[in-house]
Amino acid sequence: MESKKSVLLADDHALIREGLRQVIEQNKDYHIIEADNGNDALRIIREKKPHIAILDIDMPGINGFEVAKRVHNEGISIDIIFLTMHKDESLFNKAMDIGVKGYVLKENTVTEILKSVDIVLAGKHYLSPEISDFLINRNTKLATPATDKEGLHLLTPAEKNILKLLATMKTNQEMAEMLNVSIKTVQNHRHNICSKLDISGTHALLKFAIEHSEQL
Repeated sequence: MESKKSVLLADDHALIREGLRQVIEQNKDYHIIEADNGNDALRIIREKKPHIAILDIDMPGINGFEVAKRVHNEGISIDIIFLTMHKDESLFNKAMDIGVKGYVLKENTVTEILKSVDIVLAGKHYLSPEISDFLINRNTKLATPATDKEGLHLLTPAEKNILKLLATMKTNQEMAEMLNVSIKTVQNHRHNICSKLDISGTHALLKFAIEHSEQL
């Protein structure tokens, strides 16, 4: 008899995990492993090698993006589905860039999660229907050569480094520790980048960093 497929379910909200566990376990072939933060999720992936990992993007410790990126860099063979409340095209593109196989909106998880697991384990991609246009836009943009009309050439090497780290969802504190500088220095770099690129608002800067990460 074929052994059960192990499914890692990583979300910091216990009620969400319990609800999704009940839905996924409707398929008796699946065995659930749970984690409530990114660090534990990464450890479980490394140690137990589950067949698939369902990761909340926003988790304590390291976030879902960082878990997925480390798994990819370490060459661990596992399919990853992201859970998110963000209908953000730049985040979707970033997820696709690091090899995520599924992208499910949290508002639809109860009805979609089992379907997404079945489809991804069958070797296909799964996206919530509401964001299907993102894939069409992505395929169109991939055929368009990138230019530096956005003004990246105006940035210093230090400022570009800040953008690179921001694109990986690092906080000001994390960037300061990694670069061995003060948080004030990081904040000054961010202010200068916004001024040079005429960007207003923290979220706008994050979106810009993610969209242009391949050009940095």
